[in-house]
Amino acid sequence: MKYKTIEKPGEGLYKEKGSKFLGFIHPVNNEKEAKVILKKYRHDYHDARHYCYASSVGINQPIERQNDDGEPSGTAGKPILGQIHSFELSNVLVLVIRYFGGTKLGISGLINAYRTAARESILNTTIIEKELKNSYRLSIDFSEIGNLLSLLKQQKIDHHDIAMEEKGYVTIELSLENTGNIIELLKQNFKTIIINQILQHEQN
Repeated sequence: MKYKTIEKPGEGLYKEKGSKFLGFIHPVNNEKEAKVILKKYRHDYHDARHYCYASSVGINQPIERQNDDGEPSGTAGKPILGQIHSFELSNVLVLVIRYFGGTKLGISGLINAYRTAARESILNTTIIEKELKNSYRLSIDFSEIGNLLSLLKQQKIDHHDIAMEEKGYVTIELSLENTGNIIELLKQNFKTIIINQILQHEQN
């Protein structure tokens, strides 16, 4: 199963009646990452009037957020989220920062401004397809960690975050089609292995 996301951050700009709407899109793996990014933009653009955003995190059951940040209800976060839906994106945060120009735009004007700035940020990045995978955190006795890593390499299983603490730890990524076979293989070959699944919306 594949899904669409973005390769790297993108930026967009829309101007209307003196107001500037700066659009930014970022790939995110979880809500914590999104909060960190939002905090940084509030700091970097501290003199702006509004910081409106929408995000979609997760694939099968995405967690979606939207925020009008003081703009009339439904005029900012909703049209930004609408652009995420329009491009069928997952695991992204889209933020539009407004510098007020002194002239009110009205409801329809605001909706168009936030929608356009969000769209421009999306158009100025690269949309990619990724394969949805299951993530597992493996725990194993030190005596078996070497053989485990050799097996993962032999089976061409993506693995990362290797740690040596009281035991050996490693995170693996498995395709949906092959998950059952690999889990069974690991259980058969390693007596001390403990396998814990990581929530999908926290994955890459």
